[in-house]
Amino acid sequence: MKTTKTLLAAIALGTSLVLGTTAAVAAGKQHNAEDISFSFEGVFGHFDRAQLQRGYLVYKQVCAACHSMSLMSYRNLGERGGPELSEAEVKALAAEATIQDGPNDEGEMFERPGLPSDRFASPFPNMQAAMAANGGAYPVDLTLITKKREGFHFPWYVSPFIKLVKGNGGPEYVRSVLMGYEDPPADAAKDAPEGKSYNPYFAAGPWISMAPPLSEDAVEYADGTKASVEQMATDVAAFLTWAGEPKMEQRKSMGFQVVLYLALLSLLLFLTKKRVWGREPH
Repeated sequence: MKTTKTLLAAIALGTSLVLGTTAAVAAGKQHNAEDISFSFEGVFGHFDRAQLQRGYLVYKQVCAACHSMSLMSYRNLGERGGPELSEAEVKALAAEATIQDGPNDEGEMFERPGLPSDRFASPFPNMQAAMAANGGAYPVDLTLITKKREGFHFPWYVSPFIKLVKGNGGPEYVRSVLMGYEDPPADAAKDAPEGKSYNPYFAAGPWISMAPPLSEDAVEYADGTKASVEQMATDVAAFLTWAGEPKMEQRKSMGFQVVLYLALLSLLLFLTKKRVWGREPH
């Protein structure tokens, strides 16, 4: 037990040192995302249902004006392991969307209220329309954003070990970008592109076409939680993490059971070997 505690402490210390060192090296370039603890991290991590519901609200009222989530269906919001909205809530949310369907009997497309089986409605009909509405910048689909973007950047020889403990930092990346708007340094301000904001956490940055999307009390949480910029950024980062891996809790549960099974099987095989071959001369 003492050895295990020492090993865990060493890993935690090493993680802190690497995070600090890398952040210092990255000064003036893309910053490492702020490292925070989410409930879904770790072997036994799980999603906070209330947080996922708040995060969906932030996406719906703020992010969905520009960003699609084309791989998500409204019915997913009611499935086990996610926000777990009621059937009535899912139907009501889906009905708020306008979905193009068809063709009808006359061969024409038509619009109808959304159904739980429909994918999330996209704010734009196509990529060209999205870029035209956003000054030539394409607002990326957010379904897999936390899996595609890395918030932590380490030397290659330690990266696999740190990611094993902390993950790729995708949720932290989303959170840091949403909170990371700041005034540019004097040497960078003179070359500021027109219509762009300074954000040192942005992967393709530091200049980003998206204006700061969050402001204090931009949404009203039903559970009474204060809708600060930090709270909203954290909640929507958690929601997007779930969207990218909606079966995470089941996967972790199954993985633990498999590891436990293999450990018991190994013990039984060892005892069997000792029983059968223990008296045989070597």
